[in-house]
Amino acid sequence: MLAAILVLAGTLSGCNTQALHQDDIYNPPVYWGSHVVRQGETLYGIAWSYGRDYRELGSANGIGPPWTIRAGQVLRLDRRGKVSSGSGSVSTSAPRPSQNTSSRAPVAKSPASTTTTNRKPVVTRGPDKSAPLDSRTQTVASIPWRWPHSGTVIAGYSASGKVNKGVDIAGKAGDAVRAAADGSVVYAGNGLLGYGNLIIVNHNEHYLSAYAHNRKILVSEGEGVKAGQVIAELGGSGSERPMLHFEIRKNGNPVDPTHYLPPR
Repeated sequence: MLAAILVLAGTLSGCNTQALHQDDIYNPPVYWGSHVVRQGETLYGIAWSYGRDYRELGSANGIGPPWTIRAGQVLRLDRRGKVSSGSGSVSTSAPRPSQNTSSRAPVAKSPASTTTTNRKPVVTRGPDKSAPLDSRTQTVASIPWRWPHSGTVIAGYSASGKVNKGVDIAGKAGDAVRAAADGSVVYAGNGLLGYGNLIIVNHNEHYLSAYAHNRKILVSEGEGVKAGQVIAELGGSGSERPMLHFEIRKNGNPVDPTHYLPPR
């Protein structure tokens, strides 16, 4: 369990700031060890923290829709994992790295870091360039996407060097943070290290979006949201300055949000 916790600290790399989102190499998903569910955790949040797709992690543990888990439940992180019926410890026979454990995930290549993940998706409808930026939409993967905030992008997506699993957008504390597309809130809290007050929205079976460092969360888990709806107040929780860190993940893997959002 200790090793899994150490890996979690490394796999939470998100945005290119001083707030534990920055890393020198891409951290692949974690496929070894186990995780004991804490009160208030959701399968979506746990899968996000380990770089996994929530459906794949649920399936590996015998969990299906609506992806319900309980405090004390032990989730195996390998693909052979099975759901635990008790709240105690579980045999840790999952494969581990052959050398020492550290705060980084195993450095082996994974599907998450292949070129397939970062390939530009097909745009089926471009934006109305005459409309203000914060109301433009662009349909990609059958989802009409829009910018969650119209501030200046101060750090872009990067899967190498100083990793940034999304984009960082400047703004003033209290600015409106808006849903990038229709969906349902599957995580709203501050339990993921380095993200501050975080919201994760599920758009369909393949796509999630995340909104980090909020000053105040204005929605609750399970709530449906519409594109452009104000879901949070921009802030600096978990970062050194007020900003919005925004991510899109496809099947659990981070992708470049600018391939989905309307051009600026």
